[in-house]
Amino acid sequence: RLQGDWSSDVCSSDLELRAKAKALGLWNLFFPHLREDEPGTGLTNLEFAPIFEEMAKLPWAPEVFNCNAPVTGNMELLGAAANEAQRKQWLLPLLEGECQSCFAATEPEVASSDATNYQTTIVRDGDDYVINGRKWFISWSMHPKCRFMILMGKTNPETPNRHQQHGVIIIPMDTPGVHILQDTTVMNAYHTGGHPEILLDNVRVPAENLLGEPGEGFAIMQKRMGPGRIHYGMRCVVRSEEHTSELQSPCNLVC
Repeated sequence: RLQGDWSSDVCSSDLELRAKAKALGLWNLFFPHLREDEPGTGLTNLEFAPIFEEMAKLPWAPEVFNCNAPVTGNMELLGAAANEAQRKQWLLPLLEGECQSCFAATEPEVASSDATNYQTTIVRDGDDYVINGRKWFISWSMHPKCRFMILMGKTNPETPNRHQQHGVIIIPMDTPGVHILQDTTVMNAYHTGGHPEILLDNVRVPAENLLGEPGEGFAIMQKRMGPGRIHYGMRCVVRSEEHTSELQSPCNLVC
């Protein structure tokens, strides 16, 4: 299934609800690092957890409040690792809800549960970095409003410490050399935003798109993983509760 098959629905279905939520301050609730001049009401993880449990009862509800993955993780990452120029260029549009983004990590040719195996290269060339590699299951990257990806790849392959070989870099989705090859199914189904395989063929971006320093990719990535696991945990809790309730229903037991 191609992007055009569902993009109009994605764009139109929740705009009114998103505008109402933002006007009420029910926006960016997951993000405790909001500055005073940034939109929303940032809560602590403890405060947000039960709220997200309620949101997770509807698969599309988190997006209404600008609290949907993988954008939440990217905002966490940018809030922790971006410099002021990067924060203004890349984080602020996400906080305002002007665009979406994705996170490119998993690779088809290696066991990606161990991120030290990532083989995508990020090579310095003058004032640019050149990226080559292949990623897949990149959630949300086919969303019509997805403006950029944050990619993890090798910047320092010669470093003995495998946890200091990687960097994290921002790549606009319309950069030459970024090719979405195919969407992939998850649990035998396609999903809004897609989970496609992406080829990066001599993709060139300015050196200032690198977050932090070369070799700091692991430390930076952890800044998005902690809160994200809490969010996924609360989603699993509510789904488990719903299924348990269904099993306990007298009608279901009889049937």
